[in-house]
Amino acid sequence: MSISPSPRRTPSTPLVAERLSDRLAGRLAAEIESGALRPGDRLPTEFQLADSHGVSRTVVREAVHQLKSRGLLTSRQGSGVFVAQPPANHALAFDPTVLESEAAVLQVIEVRCALEGEIAALAAERATRSQVAELRRALAAIDAASDAGRDGVVEDLDFHRAIGRASGNPQFGRMLGFLEQYLHEAVRIARANESRRQDFMDAVRKEHRAIVEAIAAGDAARARRRAKAHIVHGQQRLVEGGVIRQDAKAVQRRAARSAALASRLP
Repeated sequence: MSISPSPRRTPSTPLVAERLSDRLAGRLAAEIESGALRPGDRLPTEFQLADSHGVSRTVVREAVHQLKSRGLLTSRQGSGVFVAQPPANHALAFDPTVLESEAAVLQVIEVRCALEGEIAALAAERATRSQVAELRRALAAIDAASDAGRDGVVEDLDFHRAIGRASGNPQFGRMLGFLEQYLHEAVRIARANESRRQDFMDAVRKEHRAIVEAIAAGDAARARRRAKAHIVHGQQRLVEGGVIRQDAKAVQRRAARSAALASRLP
């Protein structure tokens, strides 16, 4: 039996301004886990969710994307988004304190560094012309968001998803979607930190372009190194911007090694 969205749905308390998509995803996941939303139930529309939770439709899309990547929701063409049947196996999950601990966030970033390096390498080997064009459009979208005064978090995450699609392995896209629930706030903070300094913004643009150019050139080794260097240098910018204090020296040493390696690349 499906739940039909109704105007009588009880409004939820508006979300605060931090990690909106993560919090909304948590609320919807809790409804699924409690049985308030059951397998086969249709989710309210994007507009209705945005209205009842007091958030933008972009936030709703990000939250729904997270839950799809976790296998909790599924789309049916022309019908909407539905609660998925429970998986036979337990989904991957990190310790919830990852969202609160600076040290744990750095650990997740290390996971992302290793993962995105290999994704970029595979993208260099497999990307089609249309996928390379998609990457260039994603770069332009990030620049447009920055020029418009937005934080560019959604566009930044879209760029990395596009690299995942270019790898030709949909499992990587699902893994990135899973990591986003833990990294969205870190990316938001990083983007806000970078927007305060023109040299940071210029460095990010240069790193993004270097990844795309390596993929376009079909150079897997260079794409891997550029992608890893981008993540490590992002950590360094957080240290230099005073956002991260813990393990700052270790991050700086790692960034220096990455920069030395990158300088030897064509």
